Amino acid sequence: MRTRPRRTVVAAVALFAAVGTLPAAAAQDQYQEQRHPSHGGLSATIRYTEYGIPHILARNYADLGFGTGWAQAADQVCALADGFVTVRGERSRYFGADAAADSALSSATKNLSSDLYFRGVREAGTVEKLMAQPAPLGPGREVKELMRGFAAGYNTWLEKNRITDPTCRGAAWVRPVSVQDVAARNFALAVLGGQGRAVDGITAAQPPASTTPPAGTTSTGTSSAGATGTPSAGTSSTGTPSGATPDAQDAARAARELFAADSADMGSNAVAFGGSTTANGRGLLLGNPHYPWQGGRRFWQSQQTIPGDLNVSGGSLLGSATVSIGHNAQVAWSHTVATGVPLNLHQLTLDPADPTVYLVDGRPERMTERRVTVAVKDGAPVTRTQWWTRYGPVVTSLGAALPLPWTATTAYALNDPNATNLRASDTALGFSKARGTADVLDALKRTQGLPWVNTIAADSRGHTLFTQSQVLPRITDELAQRCSTPLGRVTYPASGVAILDGSRGDCALGSDPDAVQPGIFGPAKMPVLKDAPYAENSNDSAWLANVQRPITGYERVFGTIGTQRSMRTRGALRDVAAMAARGQLTVRDLQAQQFANRVTAGDLVAADAAKACAALPGGTATGSDGKAVDVGAACGVLAAWDRTADTGSRGALLFDRLWRRLPVSQLWKVPFSAADPVGTPSTLNTDAPAFAAALADTVTELRAAGIPLDSRLSEHQFVVRNGKRIAVPGGTESLGVWNKVEPVWDPANGGYTEVTTGSSYIQAVGWNGSRCPVARTLLTYSQSSNPDSPHFSDQTRLFSAERWVTSRFCEKDILSSPALRVVRVRS
Repeated sequence: MRTRPRRTVVAAVALFAAVGTLPAAAAQDQYQEQRHPSHGGLSATIRYTEYGIPHILARNYADLGFGTGWAQAADQVCALADGFVTVRGERSRYFGADAAADSALSSATKNLSSDLYFRGVREAGTVEKLMAQPAPLGPGREVKELMRGFAAGYNTWLEKNRITDPTCRGAAWVRPVSVQDVAARNFALAVLGGQGRAVDGITAAQPPASTTPPAGTTSTGTSSAGATGTPSAGTSSTGTPSGATPDAQDAARAARELFAADSADMGSNAVAFGGSTTANGRGLLLGNPHYPWQGGRRFWQSQQTIPGDLNVSGGSLLGSATVSIGHNAQVAWSHTVATGVPLNLHQLTLDPADPTVYLVDGRPERMTERRVTVAVKDGAPVTRTQWWTRYGPVVTSLGAALPLPWTATTAYALNDPNATNLRASDTALGFSKARGTADVLDALKRTQGLPWVNTIAADSRGHTLFTQSQVLPRITDELAQRCSTPLGRVTYPASGVAILDGSRGDCALGSDPDAVQPGIFGPAKMPVLKDAPYAENSNDSAWLANVQRPITGYERVFGTIGTQRSMRTRGALRDVAAMAARGQLTVRDLQAQQFANRVTAGDLVAADAAKACAALPGGTATGSDGKAVDVGAACGVLAAWDRTADTGSRGALLFDRLWRRLPVSQLWKVPFSAADPVGTPSTLNTDAPAFAAALADTVTELRAAGIPLDSRLSEHQFVVRNGKRIAVPGGTESLGVWNKVEPVWDPANGGYTEVTTGSSYIQAVGWNGSRCPVARTLLTYSQSSNPDSPHFSDQTRLFSAERWVTSRFCEKDILSSPALRVVRVRS
């Protein structure tokens, strides 16, 4: 690695640009020579600007991947290495079998179940088979080159640098990676909503007592279940006796909560404004994805440039060699977690003589056994058998609340079409090269690679796009009606989780003619909204991407139509519809929307709450413990509160803690109406006894913690970085704040003292007719997770102050950065 002066950058840019000035034939010859250098080495030029943002300049895709892998490792080596340990199935080896698993890449609760799953994927050759598929079914050549380069760049950084991050400094588990490791990480992200959601249920699935040989022994002959505390045969992974039948209503409720796209764990907002609403007739895009603040699902910001071929800026999920959310010179896009359910279940009818044999049209089929062995720290290896069917793995639960017992007569198999989808990077690369929203839609149709997100886009010509183009199992309403089991007849309408009769061949999912793989919906079936004045999504279904142009006609598996929207969706639609009606919008309006911090729930009920509080006899209320509490001071605080979650807001914390206590079942006087989906439900039910009890308990809680009822939010909602408090604006999901954060309540240490999930890579993008987009960005948790890095919390302080980074997209802007630092990297 060598740091070079500014003149080196100019020379490098000039050299790359010179290729574009050659005659076509000569340029092609030189391009081919550069793509396949005879010496086999890889190289890139990385120009760092303010806040440690790298602008990676490369000659070809392998070199670009190399520079990206290097730069990601420099900022996030420990988070990356931890994820590679996960997808290798080696967490138990290094951290112990019973330790908590890596939640970034699956739902596994312990390392052992995580390792059993990912070792099974590796030993089955799943990723290698997907990589070998020709495009468009498998990844394209450019993506494969990016992955190859990424692995080489990561490895070269490890070879040439000393790790200073205390999280993994000197750790044996930080090792070089292969292309397979990089691809396996992409696979883990693809199945996050399917098999990844059911890892415990897949790895714990064992048949009830039968004539088959006992599966799952360690090398010493000890039962692997008994050795690790995992349920043995006869018990589901949730502790439900294997002979029990799941309660249909409980299962429907659990499935609905499991697949709620607006849950606290993940989410997002995005809005695209069309030319009819903007000051200059060009499009605008505000992207506000809500992702984890720690671990391997963080975003990392960069610009990727191959002169004459690719030039894109944005945020990449760690381990990805492409830009996940971003913009180029002509189009910007963002994603929101979608309501489509990316899995379904098949209920198996078993052979009464052998629970590992199931019947399809009366003919027996034997399950396939995958025996997987995992090394364990300070213990003998653990071997477990996983059971697979034509539909996918047998699963005994979808989360702790949804048991699916394997009995002598019945089992459940999980179908996840994204387990054969390694195309998300091709989709992202297609977006990166797009010249407008039409190209974004074309990339989605061509690659069909997005597993669990919507896409919202705007372009420099004033076009907008919303589409829920997901890889979903081809569950039509007709198929669900015809083939659902009794349990599925309840879960499908309630949650979109289909449970089909696996004993019938005519219940197979079938194929759409425009789908790139069997068993999924083709592009013609996807909800799409083009060129609306605004297109917005906050993790509800596609129905109200634009209130004036509702989208209907899609299958239930995509989401609901005519149902109650979340508080965040209601606030977002109110805001963006008003913005569009006002018109003359600019990037500054997007910035204002991001940090308006309006509390939708507060707008709806705070005045009623203050009035009901003031009407309490003697200013007292009875808490849930039966004790009378003086709540008089709270009334004035609620009345005076500005209805925002700004850091300086007084009363926001009081309302937040009150709102969390109010029971949903007794909340409203006016119920939801599909005729007024933004305005209803409404009117706080202050007559319910639960209101006064919640108010009393809130006041008691804050006083016990020594927190004044009228304290500023900044004093009690913050993160600590290198020993210093940084105030955090925004609010939790149920409050309906656009700028969502999910803080951790720790009253003994001051209130909300950390953020688990929330606003992450934010971008506000527009165009002014020049070659350079008008873009403002913010990576809320900063570029590096290394506390010794100067970029560990610099953007977090910007987030606290509601300030932005001015994007340096064009060469003149990069080269004029006062923080410019140039690094030439090579293998």
